[in-house]
Amino acid sequence: MKFATKAIHAGQEPDPTTGAVMTPIYQTSTYWQKSPGDHKGFEYSRGTNPTRKALEACLAALENAKYGLAFSSGMGATDAVLKLLKPGDEVITGNDLYGGSYRIFTKVYEKYGIKFHFIDFSKPENMLAYVNERTKLVWIETPTNPTMQIIDIEGVAKISKANNLILAVDNTFASPYLQNPMDLGADIVMHSVTKYIGGHSDVVMGALLVNDDQLYKDLWFIYNACGATPGPQDAFLVLRGIKTLHLRMKAHCENGEQVAKFLKTHPKIDKIYWPGFEDHPNHDIAKKQMRGFGGMVSVTLKDADLQETFRIASSFKVFALAESLGGVESLINHPVSMTHGSIPKEEREKVGVTDNLLRLSVGVEDISDLLADLEQALA
Repeated sequence: MKFATKAIHAGQEPDPTTGAVMTPIYQTSTYWQKSPGDHKGFEYSRGTNPTRKALEACLAALENAKYGLAFSSGMGATDAVLKLLKPGDEVITGNDLYGGSYRIFTKVYEKYGIKFHFIDFSKPENMLAYVNERTKLVWIETPTNPTMQIIDIEGVAKISKANNLILAVDNTFASPYLQNPMDLGADIVMHSVTKYIGGHSDVVMGALLVNDDQLYKDLWFIYNACGATPGPQDAFLVLRGIKTLHLRMKAHCENGEQVAKFLKTHPKIDKIYWPGFEDHPNHDIAKKQMRGFGGMVSVTLKDADLQETFRIASSFKVFALAESLGGVESLINHPVSMTHGSIPKEEREKVGVTDNLLRLSVGVEDISDLLADLEQALA
């Protein structure tokens, strides 16, 4: 079954009671049992819910995975993966990372005795210097947030497997439409479903996709025991959003390319980060493992201090100044003061997350309106 067909049909069957084509919102906390233990797989909605189950099956199909687990947020999904670890374990992760991931790694889990190595993943073999008997998990995102670093998933997977390490890939920026880390050797794929998969900035959710039976059982135990699971209304909204994921991603990619090309030669732009350019670091890897380059573009403003950066960021009419990304509407974000504020200045500046950097989530509006808005804001 091809991607567009899976997006519309995977995991969903007509409702057996009414024949409804859309999976109903099963707004219930508990389920009737004919006799103790006779519950047809549904006991209590923290653990299982028919609407959420349909969504999880759909998400798994999109990532070519065997199992899916939906969480109440992307951070809830990330937290579940970290709960696989124990004090003394070590994690290898990237040096350009979503601020929320950095925060939970350093502010929550480090105090429980878990050590994190933030490294340059431009070459997979860079991780070898940090592998030891305590290493248990490799966590990468690609493209990275916000400087769009491209990491060779297949290369990292080979090294991880050779050293018996779990490889988790945050696939949020690419979406399953553009990239499938499971096919490249990942053990866990994580999504902030809030972003491209939901696609309409109206729901907060996360997901984990896995193939290994035991890993799924371990994560399901955490999922059920700790309870960071979403309600049926949110699951319904995401199922609805997924039905147009392939259409939206095509438009995001088309608009993203035109915005990136417009900004690359603009006199107010110093640096631009978009993996579709041939001079972007690891462009050849992006071309190999992705089916398109997405709608995320980051830029640094030429000769702009923090005040001037704020002025420009606040001058847009179509792009909304807001956190998050991946919705149908275009957003502009100032990572230093918004999504990456928890990362120390000296750490973020090492990878280019400077005071004059802006991150654009290019939506699906008419491209002429987006380019006109960029022109007036940068004037």
